[in-house]
Amino acid sequence: MMLALKNISKSFMQRGLVLNDLHLEVNEGDTVSISGPSGSGKTTLLNIIGLLDRPDRGEVLYRGQNVLGYNQEESALYRNRNIGFVFQDHLLLPYLTVLENILLPLLASFTSDHDYRQKADEARRMIEKTGITGIESKYPYQISGGEAQRATLVRALVNQPSLLLADEPTGSLDRRNAENLGNLLADVNREYGTTLILATHSQELADRMKVQYSLSEGRLTDGKH
Repeated sequence: MMLALKNISKSFMQRGLVLNDLHLEVNEGDTVSISGPSGSGKTTLLNIIGLLDRPDRGEVLYRGQNVLGYNQEESALYRNRNIGFVFQDHLLLPYLTVLENILLPLLASFTSDHDYRQKADEARRMIEKTGITGIESKYPYQISGGEAQRATLVRALVNQPSLLLADEPTGSLDRRNAENLGNLLADVNREYGTTLILATHSQELADRMKVQYSLSEGRLTDGKH
């Protein structure tokens, strides 16, 4: 088992109780979808897994280690070494080129020169695989939404994370680009063995995942229909 969430509860002053004694287990290489209406807590759940937010109580076990006990530096290291993030908004830095955006996580991970070259070469291979060759020197405002989201996916994978968290990754894309991104996510899981956890409104994308959950009233239930 890669990930286990136990008795996770989280509330906010404005919204009240969002996650209520939630449990989740994810095995290595799984593909998991979490569906639910806006405000149901999907983003909060992903943020807790990625230590971008903390629950009021409960445990988050990553390969048996309770990561909620990590300090700020340890949390940053956990994210950088193990987790890739894809958000609905691409969050590419406007003053960096597409390639500079993609390689940015390598600069923050203190990798050796050898590892940097190796991962940069792999990033260029993924750029070709995702069909965005030719836009590397462009800036985010010069590319389409679909291209930006594919660049974001490559950036999320540049450190070769074992777990990819994607929050509404197709939410801002048209149908064709959404289908393309779904294909890419499936390829990533198959080729690299990357474990995927996706929060999505898209039933089509959810149906492509091996394990499907619905988040309602703060808890997860089987989401298959």
